[in-house]
Order: sequence, then structure tokens, then C-alpha cells
Amino acid sequence: MYNIDNKDNLKIILDDASNLSLNQIRRLLNKMTASEIAHALESSPPKQRTLLFSLLKTEEEGDVLFELGEEIQQDLVSNISNEELTEAVKELELDEIVDILQNLPEERMKTILSNMSMVDRQRIEMGLTFAENTAGGLLNTDVISVRPTNSINEVIVYLRGQGELPENTDKIFVVNDDNEYLGELSISKIITSDPSMSVKEIMGAEVLPIDVELDDKEVATIFERNDLISSPVVDQNKRLIGRITIDDVVDVIREDADQNLLGMAGVAEDTFAPPGRAAKSRVFWLSMNLITAFIAASTINLFQEVIDKIVYLAVLMPIVASMGGVAATQTLTIVLRGLTLEQINTSNIRWLFKRELAVSILNGIVLSLLVGITTYVWFQDITIALLISFALVINLISSVIAGILVPLVLRKLKQDPAIGGSVVVTTVTDVVGFLSFLGLATVYLI
Repeated sequence: MYNIDNKDNLKIILDDASNLSLNQIRRLLNKMTASEIAHALESSPPKQRTLLFSLLKTEEEGDVLFELGEEIQQDLVSNISNEELTEAVKELELDEIVDILQNLPEERMKTILSNMSMVDRQRIEMGLTFAENTAGGLLNTDVISVRPTNSINEVIVYLRGQGELPENTDKIFVVNDDNEYLGELSISKIITSDPSMSVKEIMGAEVLPIDVELDDKEVATIFERNDLISSPVVDQNKRLIGRITIDDVVDVIREDADQNLLGMAGVAEDTFAPPGRAAKSRVFWLSMNLITAFIAASTINLFQEVIDKIVYLAVLMPIVASMGGVAATQTLTIVLRGLTLEQINTSNIRWLFKRELAVSILNGIVLSLLVGITTYVWFQDITIALLISFALVINLISSVIAGILVPLVLRKLKQDPAIGGSVVVTTVTDVVGFLSFLGLATVYLI
């Protein structure tokens, strides 16, 4: 019998599942948290993933589904009945239920909602009215609010009467009779303040509430800058409608990081996605890259005569293009990070451009000397050495221009610069590199 008692459960699931019986796997899953199970599912090929999920208890499925990426989540949800899904999600928080249901076909979503109680259905339908990538898509309605005229003692009695506070409750919110947000009251202040004091006397209003339509990335920025655990969410009339907690913001940050990482390579898929789906997700940007490759090739073709007469130019061309491409990627990465963190704006973009230009010139001088000396030693031709040195400096400067302007233009066009940026800047540096090197060779060698 395989010994599972004193081993890391997650590691066994990932490494040794084939050696275990179904009962042993089920025992391991019962000892794991929802996030650990989700990680195991995301780290498994499709068939094994389906098997593992089928071994979960229905009441565990909802928590696990929420922890999964959208693609895997949809795959697993498509294989369970409406009744099972309804049962699985009923104990989840509002934002978690909305996250799962909003990816379902409309008819199936309506069916599942019809199986829920009137109260739950109304809460979820409200959540579904908000766009996925907004504060509304992140909020929970489990807010605790009090009036400014309440005494601290009344607040304490009220909180004790709740029995159990919602998760990540570090503060409660202060509203008027029309439910308009006025401020917040931390749990620590409630505990340490004189019970006879009023809420109005000790409440804080330094941190502004989050608008329900605010982009989720901006929400994440607000949490990061203000070290928040939770924050109130208000509608256009400043009425309190819910709160956002740090666990939801961490999910936003993680998803954004994943998208940026995959986007740099032009992919967007589950690690263990089937071949057909993986190919489909990659083919567009591969096609774009093919088009740009033909553009670069046509540039070379313009100088075919020069290359035919001086063959070793073909040997040196990749050096210029490659160095420009790497330099452009470095600048692009800096800009993408700055855009993601909202550090780049109209007031500082000029400074950043000058900084990157200075860097490219300094690196260009150093690298052009190295390349020039190496070329002279290799081919014993001072003219060629000088030409490739000048071409390298030109291409490094162009890499800065492309690395800064391309992501800014793509964002202006409401396109993801992380996905398309690398393809465009590589094309620019290839074309400029070939034009500068072969153009200079045409002028001075022919």
C-alpha cells in the first residue's frame, strides 16, 4: 500500500497520482485547501484534471472553481449538471458566484439563477449588471454599516449580535439615512474608544470610497498605495452598495501579471490546454510575426545587389538586427511596467524618453567599438567595421523610439501593448537595422 501519511499532499497529487487508488487520491484532496486543489488541477493534463475534480465533494467544488483560471474553470463547469453547479456555488461570496456564472451561456445562467432563492437571485443579478473588469465585478454586498449618531457601545452591541463578521472585516462603514457613504470606522478604534463616544467623533474619512465603475486595475493601485485591506464601493449617487477586500485585489494583480507574461510571447492559454486550442490561441500573433518577417525580408531584398557583391554583409546583418531587437525589448519592458503601475504620464514621458535615449547612445558607443574591432579583426576591412558600428548606433536609437512609442500608441488604440508590442518593435528594429547597415554599405562600398 502506498504510504501517504507523512508526505506533502500536493506533491503526491502532482508527482505520484498514477500510483494511487481513487480512495487514496480522495483522502489527499480532503486534506488540501481549495487553492492547493486548484493548483493541482491547473498542473494536470485534461484527463487527470477531470478525474481529480470528479473526486471532490459538491460543497468543495465552488471554492475550487473560483480559484481556477477562466479557461479551466469553464471546461470543468461544462461537465457538471446545473443542479450540481447550483449546489456548489450557493455558499460562495457574491463576487465569487458572479465570477463563475458570468462566463456561462446565458440560458444556462438563467436556469441556475432560477434554482436559487429570491434573495440570492436578486443579489447575484445585481452583481451581474456590473462589467467584469470593474470595481462592481469585485464587490461583495456583505457590508456592515452604522449611523454617525450611534454610540460606540451601540455599535459593539450590534456587532456582537451579528454572531460572525464577514471575512477580512477590518472596518465598518458610516452612512446616513439615505445610505450615502460618510466615512469608515476601524475595528481597532471601536475596541479602544470610550463606549460613550459617538461614531461621528471617531470615524475617519481620509480614504475615499471606490466608484463602482472604476477599472479593476485602478482598484488594485488604490489598494497598493493606501495599504488597504478593504474599501467601500459606492454608486453614482454615493450610496454604499458593497465593499472590496484584499483577497479579490490579489487575484486581479495575479491575473494581470499572468496576462502580461503570456502576452509578451503572444499566447493566452492554459499550460495543459489541448493542442487544437493552444494552436488557435497562438496562430494570430504567429501570423502577424510572419507578415513582419516578410517586411524585413523585403527590406533585405532591396539591397540584393550589394549583398551579391559583398557576401560577408549577409554574415554581419543579424548582429545589427539582433542587438536592436534586444535593446527595444528592454525599453519596452520598462515602459510596460510603468504603464501597468501607472507611473508613466504626460508629465514624465519626455524625461523617460531622454533617459532611454542617453542609455542607448552610451551602450551604442561601447557596443559599436566592440563590434567594430571584432569585425576588423575578422574581415580585415576598416570600412565594413566602421559601417556596422554606425549602423548599430542608429538601430539602438531606433529601438528606444520604438520601445516607447509603440506601447503608448497601442494603448491609445485600446489594444494590449503587452501582446502586440514585442512583434511591432522587433519589426521596426529589424527594418531599421537592415536599412541602416545595407544602406550605408550601398553608399560607401558600391
